[in-house]
Amino acid sequence: MSGGDPATMADYAGALRRKLVSGAADVVVVGLGYVGLSLAVALGRAGFTVRGVDVDLERVNLVNGGRSYLSDVSSADLHDLVVSGRFSAAARFDAVANADVVLICVPTPLRKSKEPDISFILSAVESLLPWLRGGQLVILESTTYPGTTQEVLQPRLEGRGFTVGRDVFLAFSPERVDPGNAKFTTGNIPKVVGGVTPRCTELAAAFYAKVTRQVHRVSSPRVAETAKLLENTFRSVNIALANELALACRAIDVDPWEVIEAAATKPFGFMPFYPGPGTGGHCIPLDPLYLSWKVRLSGFETRFIGLADEINRAMPRHVVGMMMDALNEGGRCLHGAAVFVLGVTYKRDVNDVRESPAMEIIRLLTEKAACVSYADPFVPELSMGETKLASVPVTRETLARSDCVLIATDHRSFDYDLIAREAKLVVDVRNAMGGARSDGRKIVTL
Repeated sequence: MSGGDPATMADYAGALRRKLVSGAADVVVVGLGYVGLSLAVALGRAGFTVRGVDVDLERVNLVNGGRSYLSDVSSADLHDLVVSGRFSAAARFDAVANADVVLICVPTPLRKSKEPDISFILSAVESLLPWLRGGQLVILESTTYPGTTQEVLQPRLEGRGFTVGRDVFLAFSPERVDPGNAKFTTGNIPKVVGGVTPRCTELAAAFYAKVTRQVHRVSSPRVAETAKLLENTFRSVNIALANELALACRAIDVDPWEVIEAAATKPFGFMPFYPGPGTGGHCIPLDPLYLSWKVRLSGFETRFIGLADEINRAMPRHVVGMMMDALNEGGRCLHGAAVFVLGVTYKRDVNDVRESPAMEIIRLLTEKAACVSYADPFVPELSMGETKLASVPVTRETLARSDCVLIATDHRSFDYDLIAREAKLVVDVRNAMGGARSDGRKIVTL
């Protein structure tokens, strides 16, 4: 709880700012998933002392052993930080008591009803509240609906006797992690920051300025929350447009990939997006629905978002239909066919299967009694309900004995020349084999 005389409380912001600018602040990162672990490592490398908190004991043990479980975080970097004492992890929240900055980086999934599920945020806040003290900066990074910071977090902090902006400081800064992207990382992706008060914004900006080149301040957490949702809504809508374009082009016997390539030569007014088996990852399939849910409460219906979600979620079933048609043309039915799925992650060269359309495709294939195997260098084992699958190598033999090879994720490590030579039938929904598309009887694309 807050306490002390007004002069002491008035100096909280000054004392905290000095720690942030000097890099002497101690930081706690709550949630060590794709966002939290990457951010914690970046903070440690910037000179901060970081303590990670996660309820997953396996993650905690891996971190303390200097072993990374993310493709974007090297074990070497993690090990160096752990050995130097810059980074450690625990399953308890008591480290919050000694922290100057607390970052909340927990998942925000959707319920089956497509409504936001902020239970992980609520659980994290309730767990850290007993350990909060005056002079701390709390920043929510988890993607969520506009208003969460001020409508959910602020009342809980003030319910403990704090005054936000005076003795504790609260802000929202959306994560912008792009797994597998070596060009854009925490250090060079601009950070959007919106504090509950101007002082909260100033302190959050001072903190992030130590780890990134550019900090963009906005007037409120609500603006920052909405900006994050717009980023991924933009991508969802344009991917849906590319998917619909692919279906439309095939109806008029036009190659959609060639169309997009041609349009992309325009140096202004056009940004290429590409069709595929559907959207995946934690952001694009979920974030737009956080926005549509929130504005629906005010009586406004976001029709573009709903239509884009409908188109993108229909793509896995369309892919299975493509496979059925291609097999039928060769006199083979899908029932009992040996289907070899290449890539099960939601995008190339990452180990993330969250919301991956490949998983839905495998489920649909299994429902139709296909004999499914898969290969993915980033996912050695896969759980599909009670069914366990293990990745098998892409060899001449595994390709030759498959009735259909589906390229669901275009990992760079796959030998596409080998696939073109040895597979009886390839359904390529990523255009990974664009150079071999002349044999339409063997290679089918979107």
